[in-house]
Amino acid sequence: MKKIIILLFTAACLQLQAQVVYEPLHRDVYNFLSRLSQKGIIIFNDEIKPLSRKYISEKLSEVSEKLSELTSLEKEELDFFKQDFFYELNLKTDTTMHLSYFGKDDAGRMRLFSYKDDLFTFNLSPILGYSYGKNDGLRNNHFWNGVYFYGYLSNAIGFSFDFRDNSENGKGVDFSKSFTPVTGISSRGHGTNIQYSEGRTTIATDWGWGSFAVGKDFIEWGYGESGKLVLSQKAPSFPFIRLDVQPVSWLRFNYIHAWLASDVVDSNSFYPVYNDGLRFLYRDKFLASHTLTITPLKGLDISLGESIIYSDKFEPVYFFPLAFFRVVDHYLSRQNNSAGSNSQFFFGVSSKNHLKNTHLYSTLFIDEITLSGLFNSEDQRNQMGFTLGGSITDIPINNLTFTTEFTKIFPFVYSHFIPAQTYQSGSYPLGHWMGANADLFYASLNYRILRGLLVKVWGQYIRKGEAGTLIQQYSQPQPPFLFGLRNNFSYFGFSASYEFIHELFVKLDFQQIKNEAQQSDLSFINKSSNQFNFAIYYGL
Repeated sequence: MKKIIILLFTAACLQLQAQVVYEPLHRDVYNFLSRLSQKGIIIFNDEIKPLSRKYISEKLSEVSEKLSELTSLEKEELDFFKQDFFYELNLKTDTTMHLSYFGKDDAGRMRLFSYKDDLFTFNLSPILGYSYGKNDGLRNNHFWNGVYFYGYLSNAIGFSFDFRDNSENGKGVDFSKSFTPVTGISSRGHGTNIQYSEGRTTIATDWGWGSFAVGKDFIEWGYGESGKLVLSQKAPSFPFIRLDVQPVSWLRFNYIHAWLASDVVDSNSFYPVYNDGLRFLYRDKFLASHTLTITPLKGLDISLGESIIYSDKFEPVYFFPLAFFRVVDHYLSRQNNSAGSNSQFFFGVSSKNHLKNTHLYSTLFIDEITLSGLFNSEDQRNQMGFTLGGSITDIPINNLTFTTEFTKIFPFVYSHFIPAQTYQSGSYPLGHWMGANADLFYASLNYRILRGLLVKVWGQYIRKGEAGTLIQQYSQPQPPFLFGLRNNFSYFGFSASYEFIHELFVKLDFQQIKNEAQQSDLSFINKSSNQFNFAIYYGL
């Protein structure tokens, strides 16, 4: 398997024209360019992220040619982002040597260390942060530190590395991070203290009409401010290989093969070790996914994707980007369900600026569907989810964006009767954080007051039923939507953040949560809680 990856990467490098470094998903440049594409100023293909710094710099260059279409604040934001992408913007014209440390680089951007010559480029930044919070009156302190660097090697390779170590303490610590959009963790600790770490790294190359990457990171698929159905940042980052191809402007193709964390112990792996302990292994778990996106007209993207979760043994056939995974599964399993894998289909539609300054989007995720059940309720066993959303910006006030979304996930989506083949990694959903048998109404107002200062007011209402049993999951008809005892959640939130200089933030968050928990006699018990958090950090 390792030889296959090395061979693919070497073959890609033989035809390279430029390097690739993926921009971390938390960077605000994504929101900036997304808003401009929503206004029709540029075309920005951001359905699958992260995106390369090279691609982002190209879009910043396009924006620089349309200054008359920007607000005064957007012009300031553009100058700010161009400082960060100075090297990529001057890739072809600047071949001189530059060195800076503990200060500003040649673009005036603060860095811990920066070096560039005609062969090698390297940028290093520290990661350091502290937040103080209260969860229903219970304290939570969060400290984190680490390092982030990225760079380029000649015209061959781009690389990046991000490591951060976390420590949380206090009675208000959320140990499970389950029913929340916050990324899941693999932690250790005791009492009111937990420690966990996260590492991400990627090596990539680009040959003009495509790119190839090997790494461990987050990958997002689709749109959704309140959560993403297909791939999100809910589960911890995972190792992957990634191929992106765009032979013409109206057609894009993406392929991913990932190594997931099953958290399912292999019962055949136990053997004794020192001090009467037992050594064991987890069962292997993999994801293969590919997406075809067609752009029939400017601003309209239509995507069709397929993925499969398989376990126990690596199957080289899933390294074929154009293979029909469901048919491959039928071949490998000999049509025996107990020997097969867990496949999914997903669809996405995105419309930008067909209505002035408006982005309309939808995603459909199909885990399982019975065609006869579409017309006969007695055969119904349809396990799917969908999101419908839209946002409008600069109407009626410049720099103000309103977003609203509705997401519905039917019972048993993301689950599977084989524990190692659930649509999860590290016991967290790969898709939407709220899980199955639930729906969500969401709305937000984002107002950018000045460069780096963002204020957001948001609210959402969630209804969630029970998880159910395996017998219910595979019965026909399956239990109705929101079956079982229900929980209703009402959220109201406010946040304000300010980026003083590149990557130096101060942030304030507040949210109020009201929970109505249904009891066995069908009555409801009401509970309210308030959460407050203040953070200051460099990096994220």
